[in-house]
Amino acid sequence: MKITPQCVVALTWTLKDTLGDVLDELDEPVEFLLGGNDLLASIEEAVQGHAAGDTLELHLEPENAFGDYDENLVFLEPRSIFPAGLEEGMTFDGAAMPAGATAQIPPEHIYTVTDIYPEHVVLDGNHPLGGIAIRLALKVESVREATEQEVGQGSLGTGFFKLQPLTPGNDTLH
Repeated sequence: MKITPQCVVALTWTLKDTLGDVLDELDEPVEFLLGGNDLLASIEEAVQGHAAGDTLELHLEPENAFGDYDENLVFLEPRSIFPAGLEEGMTFDGAAMPAGATAQIPPEHIYTVTDIYPEHVVLDGNHPLGGIAIRLALKVESVREATEQEVGQGSLGTGFFKLQPLTPGNDTLH
């Protein structure tokens, strides 16, 4: 079966920066809904028409991957509004910031704690790979028709390629 919109594709991949450093590896196949919210549009476009067993090598510029880096999404917030166990790498939903946070923080982003100082905390609303061109070597492991329920949900819930609030100690990019 060839990959078409509204189908489910299982992928494995190696994600590298342009220097060849591995940023992420997916060894076990994970299913994604095409035509939903699971994959970047540039990846969906690239896999169209391929079938199980096919491999692709993609080079994605920031605008086709995780976006350009936006310095306007970096905020200094008072350390006192955050919990005592705050650690670098923890993330916060912009729509659920602690009381006392800057009113101008756009609520539609996820903010990562990048630095902690005695008086303030640096929050960055850019994706960790924002502003970075990437190389993605992927393999199509399987393809199947999506169920009506999967299409209705618009996602298989994998969360890959979408930054989501993380629990402490979970530092995966996907």
